[in-house]
Amino acid sequence: MESMGDLVRTHKCNDLRQTDSGDQVTLMGWVLRRRDHGGVIFIDLRDRWGITQVVFNPEHNAEVHAKAHGLRSEWVLAIRGRVHNRPDGMINDKLATGSIEVMVDELRILNTSKTPPFPLDEETEVSDNLRLQYRYLDMRRPGMADNFIMRHKAAQAIRTFLNDENFLEIETPMLTRSTPEGARDYLVPSRVNAGKFYALPQSPQLFKQLLMVAGMDRYYQITKCFRDEDLRADRQPEFTHVDMELSFVNEEEIYHIGEEMMATLFRATHGLEIKTPFPRMSYDEAVHRFGTDRPDIRFGLELTDLTDIVKDASFKVFRQVVEKGGVVKAINAKGCATFSRKDLDDLTDFAGNYGAKGLAWVKVKADGEWQSPIAKFFKDEECAAMTAALQAEEGDLLLFQADNPAIVHQVLAEIRLELARRLALLDKNEFSFLWITDFPLVEYDQELKRHTSVHHPFTMPREEDIPLLDTEPAKVKSRAYDMVLNGTEIGGGSLRIHQKELQDKVFATLGIDEKEANDKFSFLLKALELGAPPHGGMAFGFDRLMMILLGRDTIRDVIAFPKTQKATCPLTEAPAPVARKQLTELYLRPDWEDKK
Repeated sequence: MESMGDLVRTHKCNDLRQTDSGDQVTLMGWVLRRRDHGGVIFIDLRDRWGITQVVFNPEHNAEVHAKAHGLRSEWVLAIRGRVHNRPDGMINDKLATGSIEVMVDELRILNTSKTPPFPLDEETEVSDNLRLQYRYLDMRRPGMADNFIMRHKAAQAIRTFLNDENFLEIETPMLTRSTPEGARDYLVPSRVNAGKFYALPQSPQLFKQLLMVAGMDRYYQITKCFRDEDLRADRQPEFTHVDMELSFVNEEEIYHIGEEMMATLFRATHGLEIKTPFPRMSYDEAVHRFGTDRPDIRFGLELTDLTDIVKDASFKVFRQVVEKGGVVKAINAKGCATFSRKDLDDLTDFAGNYGAKGLAWVKVKADGEWQSPIAKFFKDEECAAMTAALQAEEGDLLLFQADNPAIVHQVLAEIRLELARRLALLDKNEFSFLWITDFPLVEYDQELKRHTSVHHPFTMPREEDIPLLDTEPAKVKSRAYDMVLNGTEIGGGSLRIHQKELQDKVFATLGIDEKEANDKFSFLLKALELGAPPHGGMAFGFDRLMMILLGRDTIRDVIAFPKTQKATCPLTEAPAPVARKQLTELYLRPDWEDKK
C-alpha cells in the first residue's frame, strides 16, 4: 500500500466534462468495476459524487498498466492523468461523466479490500441482516448513498426555512426524568445517585413547553427521540423528530408554518411545487369514511355505512350485530367481480389478521343481481337499498364487515389498503397531504378502568367543551392536529394547556391525583404558575418523511445505522453484555439473569 504523499485531489468523480479535455487531474476513490479489453484496462472509479472512467493503456505508460493488472473491486486508489474526450460511439449517456475518460499517468494504491460480501455495483437483493452487518458497504451503493445525500439536503432546507421564520435552534437534554408519554422509556442508571435512573426522552415535549415559558417564543431542533416499543417498517427504537413550539399562536398559524415547511422541503429535494393550503378533515369524518385517522386519499374505496339499512334485515348475522350496538359497513371494489374464489379466501384470511370473524362478499351481476353465499338471506328490496347506497353496478365486488365499530374500521381500513396494493392504485410519485383535526381529548381504557389521553395530558381541550370534562369527558374534542401524507402520519401536535387550573382539571379527568401530578410533573406545574404564555407546536417524524420522499418501504433505508425488528444492531452487535464491574458501579445485580 502507498500513501497519498504530495498528491492532492483536484476533482471529484462527477466533475469532469468535455470542456476539461487536456487538463491534468487527480482523482481518488474506489474501484467499482474493472474491465480488461485486450490489453487496455478500464476502471470505473467511484466516490460519493459519482463515477469517472479511468484508462490504463500499455502504449501510454507500460509501468502503470502493469501495476493496474492487480486492481480489484473496492480497492482504494489515487490516480493522476489527463482528460480525454471519448471516441464517437463510446459515449455513455447514462453517466454525467460519460463523454470523457482519464488516461492514467500515475497510480497509487491507497488500500486493498477483501472480496465484499455482496456486490456494490447494482441494486442486488441482499438480506437485511447482511446489509446492516456491513452497513458501511451498503451505504457505498449508489441508491443508498443518494438516500443520505437527500436526507442532508432535506435537513438543511428545514433549518433554513425555520431560521428565516425567526425560530431559535435550542438543544434539550438527553438524560431526563421518566414521565408517562405513551411508550416504555429507555432507562439509564445513575452511578452517582444510587438506585435512581435517567430516562432517554420519548420527545422533548415538556422542555419545549418550558422554553415557551422562558420567552423563547419560537423554538426548534432536529433531535433524537427514544421509545422502547415493538418495531415495524416505519418505527425504530431511536428516531429523529423535527420538533417545534411557538408562543401566542392559534391553529391556523401552526398549519401555515407546517405547510410552508413542507412546500420548501419538496421544492428543495424534488423540485416539486406542493399545493397549499392542505385539505382538512375531522377525526370523526376520517374514521367514518376511511376507517382510520391517517387515511390515504390518493384513491377512493371509501367505507359506506349500511347500519340503518340492515338493522331490521332478514339476515340475522347483520341484524344481531346492530342490536348489540355494532355497525355494518362495506367497500365497493369497482370492477373487481373478476376476483377468483382463491382471491376472496385470501382477502378473508387477511381480514382475520385484524380481528375479523369473517368477510362477507357480493359480486354484482347484470341488472344488479347479487352472486354471493349471503344473497339468499336478503329480500330484494334490502339488496336494492344496499346496492344503491354503495353505488354498485355490474362488475363490482362488495365487501362487508359487521362487528363493533373499532374492529369494523380497522378491518376495512386495512382491506382498503390491500385492495389499493393489488389494484396498483398507490403511486409513489404522488404526494397527497391532509390535516386531521378535532381529535377526542381522551379515550376510555377498559383495562385501566379510566380515561387516558389520546395525544398527551398537556393537550388543550376545545374551549366550548371544557364543561364536559366533569360530566362526559369522552365527548370533549381537543385542539390537536395531525399531518398525514399518503396514509402515513408524518407530524402531529396541539395547542397546549398554559394555565395550571385547567391542567389540574385535565389531570383529574385522567385519574391523576395531586400527589401523582406533583411527583411526575412538578417542574411543569410550577412553570405554569409563573407567566406561561399561550403556546402550541408540532413534531414531524423526519425518518418517515424521508422514507416517503425517497419512495422506500422502510425507514431503515434512510437511517445510517438502524436497528433490526428485534432492536439489535448486527454491525456493533448491540445490545451486548457488559463487564460485572460496570454493573456493580451502577448498583445493578450482576446475576440478574439467574433471578428471572
